[in-house]
Amino acid sequence: MPVKIRLQRHGKKGKPFFWIVAADSRAKRDGRFLEKLGTYNPNTNPATIDINIDNSVQWLQNGAQPTDTARAILSYKGVLLKKHLIDGVSKGALTMEQVEEKFSAWVSEKEQAVANKKNKLADDKAKAKAEALKAEEAVNQARLAAAEEAAAEAIAEEATEAPAAEETAKATEDSVEEATEAPNEEETAEAPEASVEEATEAPNEEETAEAPEATSENSEESAPAEEKE
Repeated sequence: MPVKIRLQRHGKKGKPFFWIVAADSRAKRDGRFLEKLGTYNPNTNPATIDINIDNSVQWLQNGAQPTDTARAILSYKGVLLKKHLIDGVSKGALTMEQVEEKFSAWVSEKEQAVANKKNKLADDKAKAKAEALKAEEAVNQARLAAAEEAAAEAIAEEATEAPAAEETAKATEDSVEEATEAPNEEETAEAPEASVEEATEAPNEEETAEAPEATSENSEESAPAEEKE
């Protein structure tokens, strides 16, 4: 029966996780499989791949056909390279010791390249974080400068408004004093007038009171005179 090496999807929605399996080509994608060869996690950077190299080589030698994605994964992990080297042994070009030596050297070089990539990614991440912190610090400094400038402007405005407020308060006090003093001056001005009027009016009343007395005396003098006649 035809066998394929393909991916079988697992994991949560939005975070896929794949198994690398050898399965019958007529089976469903996520159905039954013949053997699980490894796992593939694309959610990390770089992607995490764990695969059984010897079993994968054996399935390839038995005629299993990998899908395009599975072929790329097998090439990345050196499965195709090891199969090619083992084919050289069957042809007499290499020995198994040489195959293992060459493959070990390739694996070491590949691991070093992956480690360099991880270090570069970590450095880029740290650099981006430092730049973000620097930008945030610059924004905070700009905000502090703006706040200090606003505070200085408010103090300057208060300093300019204080004399004006004192002048207005003084003006209102002067106006109040003038308003309270004006009636006193009017009363003092009216008081002499009233005393003068009283002084001028008092003699007239006394004269009017004395006038009847004089008339009564004249009448008494005239009465005896009439009796003598």
